[in-house]
Amino acid sequence: MKSQEITKRWVDFFVSKGHTAVPSASLVSSDPSLLFTVAGMVPFIPYLTAREEPAFTRATSVQKCIRTGDIEEVGKTARHGTFFQMCGNFSFGDYFKEDAIKFAFELLTKSVDDGGYGLPAERLWVTVYEEDDEAKELWLKNTGIPAERIQRMGKADNYWSTGQPGPAGPCSEIYYDRGPAYGVEGGPLADETRYIEIWNLVFMQYQIENVRSKVDFDIVGELPKKNIDTGLGMERLAMILQGVENMYETDQVRPVIDKAAELSGKEYTSAESDDDPHHADDVRMRVVADHIRSALMLISDGVVPSNEGRGYVLRRLIRRAVRAMRLLGVEKACLPELLPASRDAMKGVYPVVETDFERISRIAYAEEKAFLRTIASGTARLEEAVVASKAAGTPLSGEDAFTLHDTYGFPIDLTLEMAEEAGLKVDEAGFRSLMLEQRQRAQADAKAKKGGHADVAAFQELLAEGETVFTGYNELESESRVRGIVSGGKRLSHASTGDEIELVLAETPFYAEAGGQSADQGLITGDGFVVEVLDVQRPVKGLSVHKAIVREGEIAESALVRAAVDRERRHAAEQAHTGTHIVHAALHQILGPEATQRGSFNKAGYLRFDFAWGEGLSAATRSEIEEVANIAIRNNFTVDTKVMGLAEAKALGAMALFGENYGSEVRVVEIDGAWSRELCGGTHVANTSLIGSLSLLGEQSVGSGNRRVEAFVGLDAFRHLAAERALVTELTEMLKVPSGQLADRISATLNKLKVAEKELDRLRKEQLAAQAATLLSSAKDAAGVRVIAHDAGQVGGADDLRGLAMDLRNRLGSDASTVAVAGVSNDRPVILVATNEAAREAGVKAGALVRLAAGILGGGGGGKDDVAQGGGTDAGKVGAALAAVVDAITTR
Repeated sequence: MKSQEITKRWVDFFVSKGHTAVPSASLVSSDPSLLFTVAGMVPFIPYLTAREEPAFTRATSVQKCIRTGDIEEVGKTARHGTFFQMCGNFSFGDYFKEDAIKFAFELLTKSVDDGGYGLPAERLWVTVYEEDDEAKELWLKNTGIPAERIQRMGKADNYWSTGQPGPAGPCSEIYYDRGPAYGVEGGPLADETRYIEIWNLVFMQYQIENVRSKVDFDIVGELPKKNIDTGLGMERLAMILQGVENMYETDQVRPVIDKAAELSGKEYTSAESDDDPHHADDVRMRVVADHIRSALMLISDGVVPSNEGRGYVLRRLIRRAVRAMRLLGVEKACLPELLPASRDAMKGVYPVVETDFERISRIAYAEEKAFLRTIASGTARLEEAVVASKAAGTPLSGEDAFTLHDTYGFPIDLTLEMAEEAGLKVDEAGFRSLMLEQRQRAQADAKAKKGGHADVAAFQELLAEGETVFTGYNELESESRVRGIVSGGKRLSHASTGDEIELVLAETPFYAEAGGQSADQGLITGDGFVVEVLDVQRPVKGLSVHKAIVREGEIAESALVRAAVDRERRHAAEQAHTGTHIVHAALHQILGPEATQRGSFNKAGYLRFDFAWGEGLSAATRSEIEEVANIAIRNNFTVDTKVMGLAEAKALGAMALFGENYGSEVRVVEIDGAWSRELCGGTHVANTSLIGSLSLLGEQSVGSGNRRVEAFVGLDAFRHLAAERALVTELTEMLKVPSGQLADRISATLNKLKVAEKELDRLRKEQLAAQAATLLSSAKDAAGVRVIAHDAGQVGGADDLRGLAMDLRNRLGSDASTVAVAGVSNDRPVILVATNEAAREAGVKAGALVRLAAGILGGGGGGKDDVAQGGGTDAGKVGAALAAVVDAITTR
């Protein structure tokens, strides 16, 4: 029986029993305490805990679920899977134990022809809570299952609660006996591999308090309304009905295993024992099948790869799948083969994986591509560290793990896995310590930017007297009073000409840097003094601090002042900030809603916007985004700002920056109503036409899964375009062609240059090859090893030297021989050493010789014993480096 039929029969059966069919909720849980929907009952928790009144008293669902707590066990047993489907039936104060037991037994044992699953009753076993005599009697009365197949278990196994005070109750679990081939007799108490749990019935009947642990709490009474919450593992039932060994071999998962076997040329054998020679490869194929399906379903529900939260789980699943395929011998990109196989297996139950496959596949393929680059750059470094650690007999150091993470993008879990495969442990504590130091440095840098001083006591003292009132939304000049003058972390009574100070006013029109918008600049003047404001920060929340220089006179605490913002600079910053919102909306319009903001920065005339996206944007896409943005500017959309409650803003669909903390009351900035609606505390132009124009500068990667666009706005955009026009004019005059033919002429010129460079390269190599015969006669004996040490002068690169060295080594024959050749490429010295087998047996190692020579050249290098390469910075020491190589061979 196919999985699609299993789920259909489930829903049809319970609908026939008066239940309302409820569609699966998203894998992204609405419960803020959960990353994902981890059980079928999660969407019904408000009803089961009586926080909300349901619109029905009976419900049934087939819920998509994700659990990643035991991700390392995936593939090793029949029970562990990341994505699974939980079939559930629920009663909210309606039927209770007896009907729940009747329904379960009827659906499981009713014949296939009559709409049931047709399981033989004699293969079913049941467990009940050890004190729940009622449940045991109901099983005996309503099913005919004999007492010897009903076992009692304690609270750890057969009692449900949330772990918090509230509803709780005993469970009754249904097991299926797979037969003697899978283990010993004796029911679930004896062997949970042979007897596999398929359905759990939870009887919520008690109120508990004083919860001390899962098994230690006080039952304080019965619930006024008793509930039923059951869950049947669809994949486990499919495994039984389809007669396969484990959940990975069911119809929704097995096609990916088969595709992985085809790509790798390996045979899948269903091995589950460590002693089986096929076990390691079979586990890898099961990991691939599970993780590919999980990734498909997560992306279909809107999750995108990132370095935190749900996105990190998705990234880890994709990377583990790719890593498993590499261990199976497949080093090329494999998701374009595997993901469609999973799509085709799942689309019958979840049509969205087919209708939205273009978006799903684009995200997944880009993540694989990025990870393959990471592996290529980091694996060699990891292998070196593993060899060194094994030689020293120590774990892989925290410093090595940190370098792999920080420099090569290797996540720590990948380092742990690869080290374990090599038989090494990793100093995780050392890695975490270095990560903490890095975060602390970053936080210290941020604090220095925000406050200028580690000591914010003076600012906290001023905050205690009241927060700064910001008037800059409505005015750029205002009368105010000096509340405090701070320098070096200490409060001052006054400051004089030339003093650098931090100034706190009672009210200010100056915008303090926040939300990606740079701070205002301007002047603060009063009776006999002029103060220039260079920056405004909030070292403590609620207090705006003006970093300033006293240009004239003396300013004192309590002085009355006039604060005036630089109008042109503010307007240019507002153009950029509104431009950022327009770019965000344009990205959504062109790329889709998953192109969400990851960060931004705006200053006068310039904006930078980071967003979630897995691949580079084509020139055509960039032009389209730029066009949409400029049409929005031309259309003179009104920019409205509204203040409302956070819940109301989210209900309107206002976008919030992930990870940002918002108060209960927020500002919502709208451009043309719903076209752009974001939570934002910054300042903006009144209508889009005031931006003038927007010119995209380019687009680049800023980390795996994140891209960045930059743009000029207003006069800066005009100046940028004018500069490009001047450049085009200069090139057309230089090349004597109209601007429309400029690209073709430049392309033709570049092609001619490439042809000329290839010809020069060929001539250089011919010249070097011609030297080989002459150089053979220069070979010298160095303690029984024939050595050629040659300075080739100017060369095209290390490849030239490699070709010459290998040619000379071959010509020298089988006697112990070593060739060291050096040259200069792009003003930097390069050296290459090659040894033959007889020389290596005589103790001459190319890698050691290169390290010696490269040290003299002011650089480094290395390689294997047969061929090694290095370089440096001092081309004047090539002769000395070659002489050192000869001397080292002679005196070895």
